[in-house]
Amino acid sequence: MKHTYIVTGMTCNGCKASVENALNTVAEVENVSVNLENAEATIKMSEHITIETLQKALSYKYQISENKKNVFKTTSNFNVEDEKSDLKQLFPLFLIFGYIIISAILLNNNPWDTNGFMLDFMGLFYIVFSFFKLLDLKGFPESFKMYDPVAKVVPVYGRVYPFIELALGVFFLMRIQISIALIITLIILGMTTIGVTKTLLDKKSIQCACLGTALKLPMTKATFIENSIMIIMAVIMLLKIYN
Repeated sequence: MKHTYIVTGMTCNGCKASVENALNTVAEVENVSVNLENAEATIKMSEHITIETLQKALSYKYQISENKKNVFKTTSNFNVEDEKSDLKQLFPLFLIFGYIIISAILLNNNPWDTNGFMLDFMGLFYIVFSFFKLLDLKGFPESFKMYDPVAKVVPVYGRVYPFIELALGVFFLMRIQISIALIITLIILGMTTIGVTKTLLDKKSIQCACLGTALKLPMTKATFIENSIMIIMAVIMLLKIYN
């Protein structure tokens, strides 16, 4: 019999090989085939193996779960549990976003400056998010190219992307070349948002690289929303500059 599972936490071909090798050590497993892009593992087994047994064979870095496409849910309880799980995984992202918003408000509160708030928000966003990406410069490009269309075609783009974010953060916070920084923001986040949208529409279960690989975040609508907020702010600021 064959079963297909979702495996999260894989960012490169090395991860793919590790997962295949680990699952192949489980008794009753006859063959394992991992699709890195779709974050799926197809396992041929002589008899049914529980998820718990498969998880024990894997490193803590990887999480294996039932493929939702193949599981018929008879009650809404499963959906509630999945939603809670996603919210728990996304908690670090919400927490960081909260800190950035509060910091930007405090910097522009007395007197209130809307333009300053947006510039500081975008600057802090880039600085914080680039920090997490720089923690793993080797793993981030592999994870990033799984959904960013430019990184897929030009691998070096994934390597320099954290430094682009860092530079943009400095530009916004120091009020240097704001117009150029806004245009670059529209380009790079616009391209990334296209990839995120395609991933969500295809219902692929992959890791989001917005906070690098240090934090294991699933690709969800939250990623689309955070990019959209930055894009909207950039458009508003450009309209104010050129009107």
